[in-house]
Amino acid sequence: MKKLIAIFVMALALATTSQAQDYRFEVGPALGMSGYLGDLNRSNLFKHPGVAGGGVFRYIMNSRFAVKGNLLYAGVSGNSDDGANKFPADEHYEFSRSLIDVGGQVEFNFLHYGMGPRYKNYKRITPYMTLGVGLVLSMGGGMTNATFSIPMGIGVKYKLKERLNLGFEFTMRKEFGDKIDGLSDLYGVKHNFAKNTDWYSIAMFTVTYEFSKRCTKCHYVE
Repeated sequence: MKKLIAIFVMALALATTSQAQDYRFEVGPALGMSGYLGDLNRSNLFKHPGVAGGGVFRYIMNSRFAVKGNLLYAGVSGNSDDGANKFPADEHYEFSRSLIDVGGQVEFNFLHYGMGPRYKNYKRITPYMTLGVGLVLSMGGGMTNATFSIPMGIGVKYKLKERLNLGFEFTMRKEFGDKIDGLSDLYGVKHNFAKNTDWYSIAMFTVTYEFSKRCTKCHYVE
């Protein structure tokens, strides 16, 4: 009898621990730096690094998948003196833009992310990859442009405590347009989505807090 009670108590403790980790959402701030690739910078992504920051929100589907929304600010800039290519008539050009990025991505964790009983094989740290769509508003130099983007990247998550997560993510964002730097068809070559030259990146740290505990009991209702 004592053994049965001990087994029951252990099973109850494990179940409680497992349920305590099961939350549906997480939210928190993001801070990092941004970079630009385009007509004024062909190779060195962080030649003129900018400040990036904002907030992220996740819907946790399970230990492997999550859907993330973001509202981010990023500063990007460039200078024609940095490149080997010469502009027509040897003109000098530089720019500075503020970007507002609203987007959503699907995240895939390579490991079962979370805390819980050993048999569930949860890991407190996991790398992940992300892919999604976004809308970017570019402002500066008397110009305002809006374009869609495809963010893609990798990251790592670490569960600091039961509901507290640390993360680092690096994403490259492919633009549907070619005007973030204010330049387009510079040498008379028409660009399209596949060949446009504007990309930007965000490397950011996040701190997120989980909330909205899932229902631990399911009841069938006629």
